[in-house]
Amino acid sequence: MRFATMLLVIGAVAAALPAAQPPSSTTPPPGSGVTARLRGISVVSDTVAWASGTDGTVIRTRDGGQTWTRLTVDGAARLDFRDVDAVSEREAFVLSIGPGDASRIYKTSDAGATWVLQFTNADPKAFFDAMAFWDARRGLAVSDSVDGAFVILATSDGGATWTRIPADRLPAALPGEGAFAASGTNVAVHGTRHAWFATGAGRVLRTSDGGASWTIAATPLAALASASAGIFSVAFRDERHGVVVGGDYRQERAVSDNAAVTSDGGQTWTLRRGLGGYRSAVAYVPGRSAPTLIAAGPAGTDISTDEGQAWRPLSEHGFHAIGVSPSGRIALGVGERGLVAPIVVALDSRVRY
Repeated sequence: MRFATMLLVIGAVAAALPAAQPPSSTTPPPGSGVTARLRGISVVSDTVAWASGTDGTVIRTRDGGQTWTRLTVDGAARLDFRDVDAVSEREAFVLSIGPGDASRIYKTSDAGATWVLQFTNADPKAFFDAMAFWDARRGLAVSDSVDGAFVILATSDGGATWTRIPADRLPAALPGEGAFAASGTNVAVHGTRHAWFATGAGRVLRTSDGGASWTIAATPLAALASASAGIFSVAFRDERHGVVVGGDYRQERAVSDNAAVTSDGGQTWTLRRGLGGYRSAVAYVPGRSAPTLIAAGPAGTDISTDEGQAWRPLSEHGFHAIGVSPSGRIALGVGERGLVAPIVVALDSRVRY
């Protein structure tokens, strides 16, 4: 693939991607330099982005995705980095998933030249799924529930220490309630105090005081709840307006009621139809005249220009995770065998690499 201009311009009509051959299992696509499955992406500016995945993989671009550099995290070669969160062009966190000490958080402050192991999970029952940061010092990391209690960690010192939020500040979890570590986006933050955590049971926890206390609400996606279905991603554009998407990852192309929106900060949710199948990630595109969303899963990508009221196919090309720059000019998707590609909707309505 050739990486084309990264400018994201939402046209009146979206068309499917031209057919493209998937990269082989041994040859990385041009530009990525890796063959790992990538499920984490963080686009921190119009030039700098970070991506992460299996086999301890972390890569970084300084030119908007045209070329990528692989970074080495010592001692992490066997870890699966499902989430990467950059808080600046040089400072980023990566989270690996798995039971017990497979769940870890590393941090770099020098653009990935060196990494510090900040957190290693010591609870064999915990399984961390994702994290999100309000700023360079304050953030959250979330795990599947343990013994009927949600497990949410908070940091206020840039990850130097992580403290579990007391169980009495959190609602009770349903039996076995957890989250899907599919794209690192089942937790979202906004401003300086608001955060949301979406679960596989179709529920969304929320806080408006920086994590000191939490409440919970059911969504219409609860009807999907099963071992392989539920909410996979949550995004908010302000303190009140947000969206969740999901579906069943075992039925990637099954069209179902797998999106919902809120306009009251997550207290109530309204079902939205139209997604083309299971979607593991959703993101707002800033800077549009109307609230614009992109949702992606392995089997395809959809777009909404009215905040989820209606969706239309953007392409049949899919991604595990997507990231959009703060300006809204750059959108990148990551997926299988080292796939990293721009999501471009040009004025001529052709999506291209």
